[in-house]
Amino acid sequence: MTGVSDHATRVVVHPSAEAVADATAARLLVTLIDTLSVRDRADVVLTGGTVGIATLASAARSPLASAVDWTSVHVWWGDERFVPAGDPDRNEGQAQEALLGSLPLPEENIHRMGASSDFATAEEAAFSYAEDVAVEGTPEWDVLMLGMGPDGHVASLFPGHPGYAERGAEAIAVHDSPKPPPTRVSLTLESIRRARRVWVVAAGAAKADVVARSLHGDLELPAAAVRGTVETLWLVDAEAVAKV
Repeated sequence: MTGVSDHATRVVVHPSAEAVADATAARLLVTLIDTLSVRDRADVVLTGGTVGIATLASAARSPLASAVDWTSVHVWWGDERFVPAGDPDRNEGQAQEALLGSLPLPEENIHRMGASSDFATAEEAAFSYAEDVAVEGTPEWDVLMLGMGPDGHVASLFPGHPGYAERGAEAIAVHDSPKPPPTRVSLTLESIRRARRVWVVAAGAAKADVVARSLHGDLELPAAAVRGTVETLWLVDAEAVAKV
């Protein structure tokens, strides 16, 4: 596993949540184009949430999308709600509607986390996802996008929750999530920190306290602990950094 570099975390501030989504979409597409100009594959980890899905919708509208060789892109998720396939709470369904369904993306390149209609337990779904990651060569994610909750959680790693401290696994089951639905599957912090580029996307005044705490290194918050090996970006609006 590549070690975490000593690069500085960068904060990029946009005037509004809509601007965050549009700028992040453009950044994502350009990064994929650049990655595929020097490598034969790109692995991107998507996030849900309001700004995360708005980012995907913006990417779908962008003329840059047609310049990406989508047959060489593999799509993953940082976490998923353990509910039945087709449930509107599932991140993958929202991503499919916002972006993936409009792309010439091979189905085998879309790595969905398991649903409760396919697995008896979230543990089984997490184990299956870890196996999928291993089969694909345990990629060092080229871009891993994360939303952040007003409690400082990222993916489904919550402050004070045992999943945040989990080590030695690629993906885990999360029970009794403080945010509904209570059962989820999530990448671990260890897996997240393998990414080349980690982008935390956040907007709104409700995030201002935890953005400030995270950027000041308060490791009680999972958001403060995430980091890429090449790049760590916080892509935020003005309201979200009002207390930094």
